[in-house]
Amino acid sequence: MCGRYEFTVEQCAEIRQIVDAIQRKVGAAQWSPGEIRPSSRAPVLVSVNHAPTPLLMKWGYQLPGTLVINARSETAAEKPLFRKSLAARRCVIPSTAFYEWDAAKRKYQFTLPGENILYMAGLYDHRDGEDCYCILTTAANPSVQPIHNRMPLVLPQPAADRWLLDDAAVNSILTMVPPLLHKTSAEQQLSLW
Repeated sequence: MCGRYEFTVEQCAEIRQIVDAIQRKVGAAQWSPGEIRPSSRAPVLVSVNHAPTPLLMKWGYQLPGTLVINARSETAAEKPLFRKSLAARRCVIPSTAFYEWDAAKRKYQFTLPGENILYMAGLYDHRDGEDCYCILTTAANPSVQPIHNRMPLVLPQPAADRWLLDDAAVNSILTMVPPLLHKTSAEQQLSLW
């Protein structure tokens, strides 16, 4: 499960380049980085002329009465909602971190050790006149498992490129175990001094 993620500019030159490209396309007033929530608009990378290209899309497939923000990697190929997107509309969601909550509702931030960017596998579609995306999830690896039983399908850089550009690599990427992540508490600290 992934219900929020972070997209901040200060930590990463690659994120800055994505933001600059998006702001050139839609204008600086139309979007700004920060914590991304379901139904927010955020940059995703799609294949345009066989090159990763940033586009601004809404997070979530809108269905009657619900917003679908995640798709299970194990069953996406079987589900009518995701089948065509998996075949022809894959995207990569760039971020600097994602968040999960434990059973006691404590918030944790997960980052990729030694990296300033964390890529997540996704799918996109065009619904109700708007481009939208969802994040693929998989069984949690040992770094996330104590907090939640699901996690985003995190992609190392080479796998991110293959996810976008190599149809033959899709099935192996869907079943890969994501890299181990660094966990920190994201609870707000309140100090009286």
